[in-house]
Amino acid sequence: MNKPVRRIAIFCGLLVLALLVRVNWLQYAKADSLKNAKDNRRVNITRYASPRGDIIVGGSPVTGSVETKTDALNDLKYKRTYKDGPMWAPVTGYASQVYGATFLEGVEDGILTGTDDKLFFRNTLDMLTGKPKQGGNVVTTLNAAAQKAAYNGLQGHGKGAVVALEPSTGKILALASYPSYDPGSIAGSYDGKAWEGLQKKNNPSDPMLNRALRETYPPGSTFKVVTAAAALENGKYASADQPTDSPLPWTMPGTTTPLQNEGNLPCKNATMREALRVSCNTVFGKIGADLGNDKMLEEAEKFGFNKQQFVPTRADASVFSKDMNVSQTALSSIGQFNTAATPLQMAMVVSAIANDGKLMKPYMVDKLQSPSVDTLEQTQPEELSQPLSSKNAQILQSMMETVVKTGTGTNAQLGNGVTVGGKTGTAQHGINNSGKPYAWFISYAKMSDGSSPVAVAVVVEDENANRGDISGGGLAAPIAKNVMKAVIDSRQ
Repeated sequence: MNKPVRRIAIFCGLLVLALLVRVNWLQYAKADSLKNAKDNRRVNITRYASPRGDIIVGGSPVTGSVETKTDALNDLKYKRTYKDGPMWAPVTGYASQVYGATFLEGVEDGILTGTDDKLFFRNTLDMLTGKPKQGGNVVTTLNAAAQKAAYNGLQGHGKGAVVALEPSTGKILALASYPSYDPGSIAGSYDGKAWEGLQKKNNPSDPMLNRALRETYPPGSTFKVVTAAAALENGKYASADQPTDSPLPWTMPGTTTPLQNEGNLPCKNATMREALRVSCNTVFGKIGADLGNDKMLEEAEKFGFNKQQFVPTRADASVFSKDMNVSQTALSSIGQFNTAATPLQMAMVVSAIANDGKLMKPYMVDKLQSPSVDTLEQTQPEELSQPLSSKNAQILQSMMETVVKTGTGTNAQLGNGVTVGGKTGTAQHGINNSGKPYAWFISYAKMSDGSSPVAVAVVVEDENANRGDISGGGLAAPIAKNVMKAVIDSRQ
């Protein structure tokens, strides 16, 4: 081969090699980024070429799909529809032809569109038989009656959220946030005005905020159950009925500021049972100060604080701070200072207490199904931690049951052989506590056989209520009562 021909051959070989490298780079190294690129129209066309699978609650779908008219401006064949959309929005999220997908619609998008690897063999078989691709279903743990009770209870109270769990498994039975929105209003290609109307800058009520998972509130006195658990677990007090070392007034260490109780309460050297019943700040503040930041932090983190949760939707981390001085620890131990919690977090706290000290991982997807409703994946309950021993959990249960029998939580009583344990909270917030307080209630129901089918956390932000009328027992406890009753009634 003469020299010019050899050079041409080498040059052509290099071109072929470059082409092969480029093709492989695009097909493998860049495949995912190209597939997920926002400007890749083919992904959306494929996603909406057939009906999505459904999100199922109690055996019935709360979602659907409808065929749309395609034209030069819209080449997407199907769009999402929702049944009782505002009630279920914190669970389903939205699937929009323009704005993408969130919450279960987003997390389980592969199953719902039929593109998940779990459906590979099913899709291959359908391709061979000429059957159109179908999406699978997401079967949730939600209880429709409990969700309705939660959502209806929040209406008329401004803003708020409810989370209900099954203590023995961690199943999420209700996940409600108010105000809410209809995901169907932003599902299509021409819903830009509806989208703009839901944005916080245009709608101060922020209806798209999932307050159950993505908002942290000062938990107020509901956090006292965590402080009580820390006192029992660290051996500071061995029972609910021994007097505590609690002077009145009590000045926080390092300050000249006495910690105030809400009214003339019998808090001097009160037992933990009595202190929880009437909600003594001085007793639990001093317990937190005596235990110190490290021990309080350890107990709070056993309950899940300072860590994001995935249910599978992401929930923001609740906060109990490190490196606090003694007075800051005292305030944090009664749910003030920097302490902040999502409603999911406080539902986890009361669920662990109800479950004799075991905290189960919360989850709201029971199973994933193929289009032919075969089970692809089944969620198994998983223990996250044991924040307190069975003995200490039962001591704390007895204290919380006293709160509902004769204390600040009497509005949550159910009767008919059902025992309720609970704790109220009226959480101050704003500069110099200028904002109207948040009303909290956490509770569990216990059946006559000792089982506990439901634990609930409720927070209400009622900006229209008179400040003096805002209390956990008055605003939040009745909602929790109705949610617990809905769960119990659905089991019978």
